[in-house]
Amino acid sequence: MSGSSRSGLGRAVNAFEETAIAVILGLMTLVTFANVVLRYGFNETLIWGLEVTLILFAWLVIFGVSYCVKITAHLGVDALINVVPSRPRRMLAVLSGLICCAYAFLMLKGAWDYWAPFAALQPTEGRWFPLGFAEGVRDRAFYVTDQVPMLGIFRWLEPTINYGESYEKLPRVIPYAILPVGAALLLFRFVQATVDVVRGRRESLIVSHEAEDAVADAARANREE
Repeated sequence: MSGSSRSGLGRAVNAFEETAIAVILGLMTLVTFANVVLRYGFNETLIWGLEVTLILFAWLVIFGVSYCVKITAHLGVDALINVVPSRPRRMLAVLSGLICCAYAFLMLKGAWDYWAPFAALQPTEGRWFPLGFAEGVRDRAFYVTDQVPMLGIFRWLEPTINYGESYEKLPRVIPYAILPVGAALLLFRFVQATVDVVRGRRESLIVSHEAEDAVADAARANREE
């Protein structure tokens, strides 16, 4: 575990990501299993099952993007980096980290600007960096999902963002919330990884060579047999 992961914030983010991933996997399995049993056992189906599974899968992918930064699971091409000495290699890794942080920041801005109207909020102004909040942007809080029924725990959204009108289906602000949340987690992970590279706690942001080492060990064991 990296040093930054030992901080209170790091532990909280770790727990949040790992719990969310486990819950999403469990819900996907439960909904899919229930749908199969209903279809083949009772000739019925959960009309909202497929849409819920697609939403959960999208959430799982977006959570996985940031989580894979933490565990160094993203693939990358390091053929050029490996031929340079150790100190320039670290400098290149830091540069890559800074570029990734800038990219994640832009993603966060774009994610907020897309999601905000669905929450009856205003997107930011400025093409690259937030320069304040826009005014007069028509909200999309009335947009709902196709089949997912409205849950009672989200009824508070009706007087908050939907002018007191009731939702017949789950509003899209709920599934789309993963966009700014996921982008914020990605930015946090890239900042965390870049700091770890600067402090010498990790060599790069991409996947290590453990797979290549495992293949080499397997080949060596086969030759010895």
